[in-house]
Parts: sequence; structure tokens; C-alpha cells
Amino acid sequence: MDAIDRKILKVLQADARASLQQVGQAVGLSASPCWERIRKMEAAGVIEGYTVRLNAQALGLNDTVLVQLTLDSHTDNTLEKFGEVLATIPEVLEAYLVSGEYDYLLRVAVKDTRDYERLLREKLYKIKGIRHSKSSFVLRVMKKADLPI
Repeated sequence: MDAIDRKILKVLQADARASLQQVGQAVGLSASPCWERIRKMEAAGVIEGYTVRLNAQALGLNDTVLVQLTLDSHTDNTLEKFGEVLATIPEVLEAYLVSGEYDYLLRVAVKDTRDYERLLREKLYKIKGIRHSKSSFVLRVMKKADLPI
């Protein structure tokens, strides 16, 4: 990757719907070589895909909750099954296996505290093997950024 590739990525992070002409103009290339570079970055896995950013509040998901979970067991089978169950819960936006006091850190989107209580009762607490959980409601997002290029 060179400086032009990084510029292309920056343009696409800002607007993935930008046309090849717009991207090329922003980085000083015509559409054809710009497309070739994008295609190579897609093939190399640098660009994983294109998506739309949604506004959670506009969709009625007003609260973000960070959930720390500890499991009873840490066998490969337990971790695999736990990950499979988490993948089926749409409210769980991100799940990280982490080091430290807890095993997992989840980022969850819910309508409100009642909706979070429902999620706990109906989904999270029904997952076998959870020993302990700790929840923190996000009061304000101080920084949200794309990857640095």
C-alpha cells in the first residue's frame, strides 16, 4: 500500500457511495487506475465490504450498554458455543473475548432500560455458563472514529 491507496481508503471511509470518478479526482487518478487499486485492495482483504451507517436513535435504539461477562468454563467448546449463541442475538452489536477480570465485553443496543431487562431475562441469562455480568449504560459517546489511515 502506498500513499495513494491510503487516500483512496480515506475517501471511501468518508463516503463508500462515492463514484470512481469522485474517488479518482480526490486522489489525482483517472477512474480506471483508481478502480484497479480498489479491486486489488478488495482482493487482498484490506477492503472487507461496503456498508451503511445507521443512526441508532432514529431507529428507536436509544441506549447503548457495555456488558462485561464472565463464564464458568473456558474450554474451546464452551467459548465456541457461547460465540454461536451471541451471533444469534441481534441486540449484541459487538462481542470481544478480552483479557482481565472479565472474559467478554459486549456492546448492546436497546430501546431503554426495560428493553435491556427483557434482553437479559429472555436471551443473555438463558445462555448456559455465564457466571457473572456487569452492565454499564453509555451516557455519551465522546469519540467514534474510523480506522486511522
